[in-house]
Amino acid sequence: MSTPDIRVEKGHAEPEEVAAITAVLLARAAAAPSEAQPHHPRPKAGWRRLEREGGFRAPHSWH
Repeated sequence: MSTPDIRVEKGHAEPEEVAAITAVLLARAAAAPSEAQPHHPRPKAGWRRLEREGGFRAPHSWH
């Protein structure tokens, strides 16, 4: 006996409901781009953004 591809965790789903969710999942999978686009990270800024800095700096800190 094979295990089903989709399993209802809670409650009871009618076959029509399982077919509907399967159709939605297959449509989403078909609409997704086939190749993943390479991620090009942004270069790090040479200057500091003060709004991203912590609120406290020790008086002996050089940074």
